[in-house]
Amino acid sequence: MTPRTELLIDGRWSPAGGGQRFDVHDPATGAVVATVADAGVDDALAAVAAAAAAGPGWAATPPRTRAEVLRRAYTAMTARAEEFAELITRESGKALADARGEVAYAADYLRWFAEEAVRVPGTLALTPSGSHRMLVDHRPVGVAVLVTPWNFPAAMVTRKVAPALAAGCTVVVKPAEQTPLTALALAELLAEAGVPAGVVNVVPTSSPAPTVAAMLADPRVRMLSFTGSTEVGRELLRRSADQVLKCAMELGGNAPFLVFDDADLDDALAGAMVAKLRNGGQACTAANRFLIQRGIYDAFAKGLVERMAGLRVGPGADPGTDCGPLIDAAAVAKVDRLVRDAVDRGARVLTGGEPLPGPGHFYPPTVLVDVPPGAAILAEEVFGPVAALVPFDEEAEAVRAANDTVHGLVAYVYTGDLARGLRLAGAVESGMVAVNRGLVSDAAAPFGGVKQSGLGREGGAAGLLEYLEPTYIATQW
Repeated sequence: MTPRTELLIDGRWSPAGGGQRFDVHDPATGAVVATVADAGVDDALAAVAAAAAAGPGWAATPPRTRAEVLRRAYTAMTARAEEFAELITRESGKALADARGEVAYAADYLRWFAEEAVRVPGTLALTPSGSHRMLVDHRPVGVAVLVTPWNFPAAMVTRKVAPALAAGCTVVVKPAEQTPLTALALAELLAEAGVPAGVVNVVPTSSPAPTVAAMLADPRVRMLSFTGSTEVGRELLRRSADQVLKCAMELGGNAPFLVFDDADLDDALAGAMVAKLRNGGQACTAANRFLIQRGIYDAFAKGLVERMAGLRVGPGADPGTDCGPLIDAAAVAKVDRLVRDAVDRGARVLTGGEPLPGPGHFYPPTVLVDVPPGAAILAEEVFGPVAALVPFDEEAEAVRAANDTVHGLVAYVYTGDLARGLRLAGAVESGMVAVNRGLVSDAAAPFGGVKQSGLGREGGAAGLLEYLEPTYIATQW
């Protein structure tokens, strides 16, 4: 697959206004895989203008028509799954098996919201006083700016674009500068599926801060959907306040992975590998803090080391690779800093623990045991293949440790006692809880967090409502 590398504005592929371009690098080798048009502020505002002009026509398009466009896009993406997987691996470095899984997951959002497009809710009710009727309808929010991250370059685009189009909104997508190619390929696919000019616009840029800021200051924009770090999310919320924009924010995570003595050890280890190593740990849902009850602690640590040490690290395009590179040198430096801090405070490394030589940005799967309180790795999102193990004795102690974070995206619980699992699901401060599972993501489920892990939900029926505004009509007859 060789996607277009220009900007997509109002249905036309065009160079950036100043002719600038930037390089996209393969994290496994550092080689340049493509150069892409580098949007500036004027380009971004032209995209907003195109989305605003296309808005009324797309909002008036029958829901069934919008649904059929999304369904055609799903069919086309599924037919070209291997091409998309190879493209994702080329620009993000993730292992090909992970990329294939992402393509299936990304396509499922197109299918799910094709089905939801014809199910926009509405109600009619008599007021409690009996004075009149309450008619509640929903209308599209309007122009939405969608800012997507590099770690899931396909799924994070479809998770935002699909519900926006289903609801009748028009969009400007600003993909991560590390991985713009997949977003551009998806834009081509959507156009071929029948999305009209101006409904989906894509503006890659190497200067995201001023470009996004200009769009958020434009009164034609009515919504921001952002996936990325909590730090950047806070800044975007501040900027969104000036125009009182509707915001959907999927921010950082610091997921606890709780294992109790009565858990099935093999199941817990299998779940840990999924929760920790998906995309090499570069996921907001990645398990960071492994809170293991003391009776099973040693056996769990031994089993995890055996599995982590047996993984093959290498370029994502190699079919034998289990764990690909990190996205860039800064990511390797951050992971190394967190590991070194934990070791300096008394943690022990059982496998891994040192960056691998280049070329490329590689860090091996790593297991740390006896990580002490105060270690930075327990407070910061790791975003790498490092598991930090901490023992606990009592359930209440585990809950306190799990909740000792500003984040609350996802938590994992392994126990043989279903009552305990459900009890913990209510006690842990998290938007999502996986009980005896290492994976929570599903297009049909409301994905999102509490505390500083975000606002709103993506996926499921709730995902469509993010792009709709309720309109209350008081009437009587």
